[in-house]
Amino acid sequence: MWDNRRYIIQGAFILIGLIFLIKLFAIQVLDKDYTVRAERNIIQPIVQYPFRGLIYDRNKELIVYNEPVYDLMVVPKDVSIADTTEFCELLGIEKEVFLENMRIAKTLPRGRPSVFLKKISHEEYGKIQDLLYKFSGFFVNPRTVRGYTSPILANELGYTGEISRRQLDRDTTGYYRSGDNIGITGLEEQYERLLSGKRGVNYKQVNVRGIEKGSFKDGALDTASVPGTNLITTFDLELQTYAEKLLEGKTGSIVAIDPSTGEVLVMATAPTYEPKMLSGREFGKNFSQIALDSSKLLFNRAHMATYPAGSVFKTVQALIALDEGVIRADEQIFVNLNGIGDHAPAGYYDVARGIEKSSNNYFLEVMRRVVNQKKDPSIFTDSRIGLAIWAEAVKKFGFGAPLGIDIPGEASGLVPDVAHYDKMYKNKDWAYSTIKSLSIGQGEILVTPLQVANLAAIIANRGHYIQPHLVKGFEKDGIVTLKQFEKNFTGKGTDYYPAIIEGMKLSAKGTFRSLIKDITIASKTGTAENGAKDEALDHSVFMAFAPVADPKIAIAVYIENAGWGGRAAATTASLVMEMYLKGALDKSSQYKEEYVLKGDFLDEEQKKEIERKKLEKARKNALVQH
Repeated sequence: MWDNRRYIIQGAFILIGLIFLIKLFAIQVLDKDYTVRAERNIIQPIVQYPFRGLIYDRNKELIVYNEPVYDLMVVPKDVSIADTTEFCELLGIEKEVFLENMRIAKTLPRGRPSVFLKKISHEEYGKIQDLLYKFSGFFVNPRTVRGYTSPILANELGYTGEISRRQLDRDTTGYYRSGDNIGITGLEEQYERLLSGKRGVNYKQVNVRGIEKGSFKDGALDTASVPGTNLITTFDLELQTYAEKLLEGKTGSIVAIDPSTGEVLVMATAPTYEPKMLSGREFGKNFSQIALDSSKLLFNRAHMATYPAGSVFKTVQALIALDEGVIRADEQIFVNLNGIGDHAPAGYYDVARGIEKSSNNYFLEVMRRVVNQKKDPSIFTDSRIGLAIWAEAVKKFGFGAPLGIDIPGEASGLVPDVAHYDKMYKNKDWAYSTIKSLSIGQGEILVTPLQVANLAAIIANRGHYIQPHLVKGFEKDGIVTLKQFEKNFTGKGTDYYPAIIEGMKLSAKGTFRSLIKDITIASKTGTAENGAKDEALDHSVFMAFAPVADPKIAIAVYIENAGWGGRAAATTASLVMEMYLKGALDKSSQYKEEYVLKGDFLDEEQKKEIERKKLEKARKNALVQH
């Protein structure tokens, strides 16, 4: 009996042992989920952030690089600090910040490291690295932020920042993680996926107390980070620096293009900010100041601002009329002064003289011939037919839609068409007499400085343009790949351009501040009306290209509230062109530089006009208050 019980008990123990062995085998060998869960308890993944792609100018001069910074990581359960005050002083933080950061860290799994303090600079880290051993539970994770060789191109380059919850939710690729940096504006945003590279990861083995015990599986599962692709931009760093210097203290923009390639040599906007302000630990504080500044420091006027086209648009009117065959280049058309207010005298005008003298009434007749071609007996229907032809022709010059430049936020401008005026006049009859202000670039038409610089490139090229762009190529592993672009043609031929260019050459001679010694330029001044007529003058506008025989640069300059274009904008443009074409200013041009840097563009009559407007505004305010 006892022997039977002994066998039964032995059998039970053996059976239980077999069950445990089978279960352990299943858990440790067959059940991969258990293995993964177990390994998670002893594996600490450390993200290896990639080096973001560098950004160069057209001459391979470095503009943007990567600056080392350090995130201070914490594992809350391992934290041991004898003196919190000493710790806070070492890091340069308030005790309240320490407590709040620790509170956030403790909301995560206790054995998991999280960021305690972000973006400690290389200099700051040098001061604390030898003392961190005194505070267990903390270690540093190196990464980079953007560094800049020059305090320029802030809005064009853009900035990077930590990815937001909303951006994470919209990321369908699953690439990004919380805490990643991402391009937010400018080229950083446009070329984010190329610049960002690919993150890597190192797996560290830790014991149950979180103490590091070396690499997991000798680094077999580690992946190296992959650096981002470098950008080779079209900017001329020296010329851009000079252009931004000329804009200091002003509101406006400068856009310069190489007509033969569409490469943007200069895209300057003012006022602006230094790019380093939105990089590093002070990002949040600086961004608030920049974003709240009333002068709109984050607004790139070069491709975002829209203005009435002004007299530079008269070149387009002439080209459309010539293309439609309603005028000839040498045709003498008599104009009086009864149509639109004009500084040009009454008399006979051909295309060249019309542009040279900027005759409002000549171009009033030129556009009338395009719009009223007597294709219908009704003047209203005829105007609708003609305006549709005109609007379509204007759009071929790159107006009314984004040119497609490789930077976010490009404005379309406005080319008013039949639908626009039907809506504007609520389907009431309208005719050319209603919209005649378009003939001189005023009224409803709106353009960007970039579009006007592109117009100068079109005329320089005698009828075509190449899409303006800021990046000419990409560099990866020492291999450069250049972008390719096609020509965009604006009309039926090139026969009409000599008359336009002749008029622009004559116009340049009449604007002495725009002349460049020993270089022939073609130019057109303009004045963009300022809608806010209370205290400010109109905007000074100028476009040009040079040299005429072999164009190397096409340019548009807008200086807000500076009055007539021959003063502020023309002088500024001539300095930029001369610096690019000659590499330095002639002595005879140095007075122009002093004039532009001083920024006092208004004559006595204009200053009196501003004072008159101020007094008128004060009088109206007093009446309202009374």
